[in-house]
Amino acid sequence: VQLVESGGGSVQPGGSLRLSCTVSGSIFRLNSMGWYRQVSGKQRELVADATGDGSTNYADSVRGRFFISTDNAKTTVYLQMNTLAPDDTAVYYCHAYLYSALSPGGMDYWGKGTLVTVSS
Repeated sequence: VQLVESGGGSVQPGGSLRLSCTVSGSIFRLNSMGWYRQVSGKQRELVADATGDGSTNYADSVRGRFFISTDNAKTTVYLQMNTLAPDDTAVYYCHAYLYSALSPGGMDYWGKGTLVTVSS
């Protein structure tokens, strides 16, 4: 199972970025996909996630500015980030909880992370 992220980069305050993450491999069921972020020296925190039944969850700090969505196959998750602020600077990690041939009981999977820098 692989999670491959793209879309990070540098942007000025007030700008927008869109992150993408595609999961591939021998997957039986994808329970949820989402995004976490981590600043050096701090704990990784949930940004937003989406479950298989279509429900979404957002951190208070991003609600109304960030929007999570998936493709029809629900194997790619997107994070549209608007009105970015310097406090949004972090490494963003894609996360999935899924059932696969290697993890029939379910398991967390993580992408390698993509850096988002918000600076003037």
